[in-house]
Amino acid sequence: MNCVTVAALVLLSGFAANADSVDPIQKVLQMIGDLQGKIIGEGNDAQKVYDECSEFCEDRSRSVGFEIKTGTQQVKDLTAAIAKEDATAASLNAKIEELSAAIATDEADLKAATEIRAKENGAFVAEEKELVEVIGTLERAVGIIEKEMAKGGASMMQMQSAGNVVQSLAVMLQATSLSTADASKLTALLQSSQDSEDDSMGAPAAAVIESKSGGIVQTIQDLHDKGEAQLEEARKAETQSLHAFQGLAQGLEDAIKYASQDLAKAKKNLGASAEAKATAEGDLAVTSKDLAEDQKALSTLHQDCMSGAEDFEAETKSRGEELTALATAKKVIVEATSGAAAQSYSFVQTGISSSADLAKFEAVRFVRDLAMKQNSPVLAQLATKMAAAGVFDKVKGLISNMIEKLLSEAQADATEKAFCDKEMAETEAKQSDKEAAIAKLSTAIDSMSAKSAQLKEQVAVLQKELAEVAKAQAEMDKLRAEEKAAFDKNSAEMKKGINGVQMALKVLNDYYAKDAAHASAGGAGSGIIGLLEVCESDFSKGLAEMTAAEDTAANEYDTTSKENAINKATKEQDAKYKTKEHKGLDKETAEATGDRSGVQEELDAVNQYYSGIKERCIAKAETYAERVKRRTAEIAGLKEALQILEGEAVLLQRASKRSLRH
Repeated sequence: MNCVTVAALVLLSGFAANADSVDPIQKVLQMIGDLQGKIIGEGNDAQKVYDECSEFCEDRSRSVGFEIKTGTQQVKDLTAAIAKEDATAASLNAKIEELSAAIATDEADLKAATEIRAKENGAFVAEEKELVEVIGTLERAVGIIEKEMAKGGASMMQMQSAGNVVQSLAVMLQATSLSTADASKLTALLQSSQDSEDDSMGAPAAAVIESKSGGIVQTIQDLHDKGEAQLEEARKAETQSLHAFQGLAQGLEDAIKYASQDLAKAKKNLGASAEAKATAEGDLAVTSKDLAEDQKALSTLHQDCMSGAEDFEAETKSRGEELTALATAKKVIVEATSGAAAQSYSFVQTGISSSADLAKFEAVRFVRDLAMKQNSPVLAQLATKMAAAGVFDKVKGLISNMIEKLLSEAQADATEKAFCDKEMAETEAKQSDKEAAIAKLSTAIDSMSAKSAQLKEQVAVLQKELAEVAKAQAEMDKLRAEEKAAFDKNSAEMKKGINGVQMALKVLNDYYAKDAAHASAGGAGSGIIGLLEVCESDFSKGLAEMTAAEDTAANEYDTTSKENAINKATKEQDAKYKTKEHKGLDKETAEATGDRSGVQEELDAVNQYYSGIKERCIAKAETYAERVKRRTAEIAGLKEALQILEGEAVLLQRASKRSLRH
């Protein structure tokens, strides 16, 4: 007889005994079972507390982990932004150097081209002047020869003059870049004509002169045409050179102009890059500090949660060891007292009419114990139904139906678990992305808002300073007008006084110079003249000092007014640019705020869905693993109960018969 059979017999005998009979063994077993139930209940309560702590640790760890992830990403972004601004600054510095070098090169090229052009133009002017003079001379020579030919003859002196003209032309042509062949030809013709005249010792015939003169005229005409062609070619070359220079100069001036614009823009961008870098470095310091605090908090949380888990594990192990000890004691009691129990409590007392009833009773007891062990109300309800069922097959049907129900629930639970895992992971990923986007937009909005506020404060300061400059200038204008009016009035009076004194001196000097008698009368007139001269000197000195003071005040007024004008223009331009910049930042902030509102709406929708998923998948008394473990144990126990119903009844019947015989 195995331990299950003995336990069933003991349990059956306990149910069959009358109220007056007491089975101490059963009482001990009952007390052990009660203690086991209490320990199991404490374990379930501890499990619930541990689950709550685990969920808190998980949620807190996820929250801090997200903050660390966000902070890490922000540190990377800010570091990348600083590196980008460094690269931008390096690129802009290189560009500034390149543009400065290009501007210097273009300016040097323009200067060199201008100098070369000036030299070319000077050479052309000289060449043009020379060619114009030569052509004029040739035209006059042709006129002279044609005039001589019209006379019908020429004297030796006239031919000699013509020869001198041709020789002079040849010399002038050789001084230019024209060919000298024509000049030599002209000289040869004239020389031949002269030799013929010498040989005949008389005047040459009219036909000879006409023939020779015609050749000379043609030669001079050819030289004239070539001179004009060379002049035209020189002027054409000058025009081409001028156009080429103008194109080159225009290109260089445009290059210098645009390079200067790019240089100013690059310097402005360099300043903006430095400002952006400083802002990013400040944000990086704050973010790094927050990140270090989050990492420290996560480490502390991990240690606390690990400590709690270790305590729970130790308590669970202690309860397991206690349950093992109780189960061992219970087993020893059952095995050691099985024979005595069988002899002391016969089956006649049980009132069980068949082995089927015995198997049913054992199955009911087994299911009830299983319900107590698993803390399952469903199994307890099944045990009640099994006890109430009167037919053996009906009991088996109840157990089979329950097994099928548990298997179906297990399948549905597994499907639900897969759905929950998928939806939770996807939703958490979306939630993380949206929160990161909001954090990034919030950082950008805060940065732009702070910068805009700073610019607005600067604009307000500039406007206040402009008002002060305007007020000071107005006061200066008023004071200057008063000073000028006072000077005009005082100087006019002073000049009038000087003129009056001078007129008086002139009258007295003229009078005393004419009337010697009065001039020597006691020197009273001289005294008056002396005093008037002193007055004139004082008035002149006062006028000079007054004029010097006026000039100094006017110069100071002009200088200060110019400084105020420059200061006003600078501040107005600065205020204009800063106003434009903070308006642009306000616009970008509004756009970023709108983007953040859109992302926040998406995040709210994700959070709402996430709350539903958590309520569906997490907010339960036990985890999926615990449900699987419990359901597996329930199914195994129910299958064992079926085995009891199908096989243990025979063993119990045989054991019952042997006990009755004894």
